[in-house]
Amino acid sequence: MTVAETVNASKVRYGPSEVLALLDGLDTLIAAKGKKIDTFDLKRRRPDDATLLAHLLGPTGNLRAPTARIGRTLVVGFSEELADRLRELWG
Repeated sequence: MTVAETVNASKVRYGPSEVLALLDGLDTLIAAKGKKIDTFDLKRRRPDDATLLAHLLGPTGNLRAPTARIGRTLVVGFSEELADRLRELWG
């Protein structure tokens, strides 16, 4: 897997409207927080914006880091279990 773009989260801020725009054209959102991993089907059963923002934004009101777009999936947050799962899926 190659990285197409890297953005420094301490210098570039994504607020609520920019964060929701990141979801355009995507099929899946995977959000990890601690040991909890939530997966959302954005194509068939997209949650309301408030639910999405609760998973995408951190305490500062900006996009949580790390965030990666892998194909048609957006992955937000970190957990060891999720990292292992992603390595299995996308190498």
